[in-house]
Amino acid sequence: MKSIIINDQEYQLQKNYKEVFQLEEIVSKCTDYFKDFDYIFGDYAYGKLRLKGFYDSKNKRAKEINDIANLSEYLEKYCAYNCGYFLLQKKK
Repeated sequence: MKSIIINDQEYQLQKNYKEVFQLEEIVSKCTDYFKDFDYIFGDYAYGKLRLKGFYDSKNKRAKEINDIANLSEYLEKYCAYNCGYFLLQKKK
């Protein structure tokens, strides 16, 4: 798995469905808001990148809407059908 640095934080690229991961675009959109999340999920719909933060299920901050265990449900309900997406996991 590929190691990536974003805003001085190391991540592992866990999934890159349809090979859509583009580091420069993610760095430009990844603000301090995402620093506390255990995962950063990005999907492309209609040529636009959307980012969402998720927590590990064991993290006390995890709620149903941002628990990584519910990623497949998020993909199904909130992402365009068969869209390209990627998942980054924070290295601790």
